[in-house]
Amino acid sequence: MTIANRKAWSQQTLIRLSLFLLVLVGLWLIYRWMLNIGLVEKVLEPMAFREWVLSWGWGGPVVIILFMALAIVFKPIPSAAVALASGAAFGHTWGTLYIIVGAELGALLAFSISRVLGPEVFCRLLGRRIHFNWPGAQTHMMGLLFLSRLVPVIPFDIVSYAAGLTTLQTWRFIIATLVGLIPSSFLLAHFGGEMVVRSSGELLLDMLLVTVVLLPPVVLAIYFLRRQEGGLGIKAMVSGLSSLTQEHQDERTGEH
Repeated sequence: MTIANRKAWSQQTLIRLSLFLLVLVGLWLIYRWMLNIGLVEKVLEPMAFREWVLSWGWGGPVVIILFMALAIVFKPIPSAAVALASGAAFGHTWGTLYIIVGAELGALLAFSISRVLGPEVFCRLLGRRIHFNWPGAQTHMMGLLFLSRLVPVIPFDIVSYAAGLTTLQTWRFIIATLVGLIPSSFLLAHFGGEMVVRSSGELLLDMLLVTVVLLPPVVLAIYFLRRQEGGLGIKAMVSGLSSLTQEHQDERTGEH
């Protein structure tokens, strides 16, 4: 690597690091504002959050979409509670649609943040090169990303951030995430809507029945993911952000 290339790389890294810090500060300020007005506590109570969303009138769907997107990008805000409130406020059909739009936007934003920052920024932050063992074939990555969206134990946000550090094409990420979102979004909207008209005992029975129906395909998805040799296994996806190699450390040692 020439001196000019190193200088250009350093300037690009500095710009990306500055953008990263701006994003973090912005998210922290939003979260502090939500804490100060008691909105975080309200989000944790789907029915209370439902009333607050409905108080916005025609702007209620926009509120749900924005909160869903924010919940994906910023972990402290619970996305499941927002999704339940969406179903409770707008019913199965529209509630599902708003959940999907918000979650898709949030996932794309998380993906874009990692894609813009790039592995180089994380090298500077962590001192080592981040290595993701995702399969090289675009179609394979897309299929595995879709399966990961169906498995509740795989964190939605971490997968979105991790995918941005791979070579997965953006349009493939969008489609796989969109299709994978539909089942869980419908279920959350359904239970949210049922919370308004049914007792807790009836809801519990519904949840048990849904669990029995969905357990086999989820188990199959987990089994398939775990069988991927060197691929997008569950462990690799969840711990991807902390899966590091010594490559960059060796490069830095060689530079001195």
